[in-house]
Amino acid sequence: MKKGIHPENYRLVAFKDMSNDVVFVTRSCAETKDTIVHEGVEYPLIKMEISNTSHPYYTGKMKLVDTAGRIDKFRNRYEKKK
Repeated sequence: MKKGIHPENYRLVAFKDMSNDVVFVTRSCAETKDTIVHEGVEYPLIKMEISNTSHPYYTGKMKLVDTAGRIDKFRNRYEKKK
């Protein structure tokens, strides 16, 4: 790797898929205040709602992730108009 082309905070970071608790470690410059101990080593932590381990395109399974309650809001709004 060439010297001086990467930012100073380019380091190993743990990314955690919050929908299925899968953690993977890679290099990143992403800023975070959270940390996690993974396989005995402490890493900065980036929390993700979805990754390749939970996305329906990669898993081949349809999975509904409704974190904001959008479906319930839609049903409540249009159920009254019937």
